[in-house]
Amino acid sequence: MKFTAGAIAILCAAVGQAPKASVTVRAGGDLQRALNAAVPGDTILLEAGATFVGNFYLPRRAGNDSRPITLRTAPVNGADVVPDGQRITPADSQNLAKLRSPDNMPALTAEPGARLWTVALVEFMANRDGAGDIITLGDGSDAQRSLPDVPSDIVLDRVYVHGDTKAGQKRGIALNSSRTTVRNSYISDIKAIGQDSQAIAGWNGPGDYTIENNYLEAAGENMMFGGSDPTIPNLTPTHIVIRGNTLSKPIEWRQTDQRWQVKNLFELKNARDVVVERNVFERNWQAAQPGYAILFTVRNQDGRCSWCQVENVTFAFNTVRDVAAGVNILGTDNNHPSRQTNHIVIANNVFDRIDNKQWGGNGYFLQITGTPRDLVIDHNTVVQGSSSGVATIDGPVDSFVFTNNITYHGAYGIIGTSHGIGTDTIRAFLPGSVITANVLAGGKASAYPPGNFFPSPDQLASQFVDFAASDFRLKPGSQWIGAATDGRNLGADTSRMPRVPRNDEKTPRTRGREGSLN
Repeated sequence: MKFTAGAIAILCAAVGQAPKASVTVRAGGDLQRALNAAVPGDTILLEAGATFVGNFYLPRRAGNDSRPITLRTAPVNGADVVPDGQRITPADSQNLAKLRSPDNMPALTAEPGARLWTVALVEFMANRDGAGDIITLGDGSDAQRSLPDVPSDIVLDRVYVHGDTKAGQKRGIALNSSRTTVRNSYISDIKAIGQDSQAIAGWNGPGDYTIENNYLEAAGENMMFGGSDPTIPNLTPTHIVIRGNTLSKPIEWRQTDQRWQVKNLFELKNARDVVVERNVFERNWQAAQPGYAILFTVRNQDGRCSWCQVENVTFAFNTVRDVAAGVNILGTDNNHPSRQTNHIVIANNVFDRIDNKQWGGNGYFLQITGTPRDLVIDHNTVVQGSSSGVATIDGPVDSFVFTNNITYHGAYGIIGTSHGIGTDTIRAFLPGSVITANVLAGGKASAYPPGNFFPSPDQLASQFVDFAASDFRLKPGSQWIGAATDGRNLGADTSRMPRVPRNDEKTPRTRGREGSLN
């Protein structure tokens, strides 16, 4: 049965909804007028290839209609520039409508309380001189002090956001909204000198957030939650899913004379209930910080967030490669009062080519400071070159589980401040811990609890299907097959990880023979 346009309008009116409509905004057209006039269910089509210059905003809508308004590039020859579910790339730029700010204010913002907007297949260009945020969803300042003001139910899908290749950009997306998804997108050239820069950063929005299948490139922190105190009382960004992304820093940024401020790839300073899975984190070197790739480091940044904490985080089935050091965990903020970091699970990850000769830093897999609690480090494969060791610890950890991992011992293995290698540190800082069924290649059995394995570095490398090609599946017949405490194989379950080809084969591989006194 077919309905006429008039019949559709009558049906929509009967249920209190306006009929769906689409409007095309061509080059030179009034985009903000179209945004202001749109009603739930509408689609605003932007002319492919056209550039719209301004500080545009997504308006707040009254009523309970739950249909989103969509802003997108019009189909080209009847088809989307990039199919649904596929990640956009810079090669798609010529067919995308473009938004560009004329100044240092965002090209796109959301009004307080704006909700139910989808932005798809749009390119966002750098601000003037690379200053400020390109997209701002929610307000990170004192202007957003209550939850009703927070924009919500926003989707960014297949958007290409980039800074200027020479001037850089402070931030791609400021994520201070709620119930927001960023997917299938590409954010690049986010870089700054003398200040931090982020592809995505959020600190004054409650969550939920889904960040999925994106390429995220930034010099400071590719992605971060926290870092500035929320102005909404007692707010901690919660229910965050980060899945299937690539977070990367181009090696050219290290080689250029223009020194962008480099810190890490991923950082949580105030976040709760976070799942980070099936991502690739690559290239992080010592620069403005020692070079740890992944940070779970609670911070009451400006002294106004005593409730800040990092809690209930699962980091699993990720690949972290070509970095100066692995994971840094901070229990409580050493500058201002905070709550305690707790319940962190790091499981089934591959850390490939942690190497302090190549990337600076100290080469440790773990750094634990400030007394966190309830840490589980299980089934990871950690391939280090030149390295100080497995873990450096400066204080007691209540409930520490370190099981079924494959790693190199390095110069110092597990060592604590003013204590000896292995058992002496474990007794002092890890009381009641479970440390068993781990491979600590190059270490001495006499320095550790029973039940661990101590092959040579060459013996460790020989257990893998193809060590040189980063294929860290265990060979048939390996003594580590079925040797885990749960009856599974030691190391990471690589069958559940994305198989990502290396994009930089210039990095030499060593086998953890060397230590470091850095």
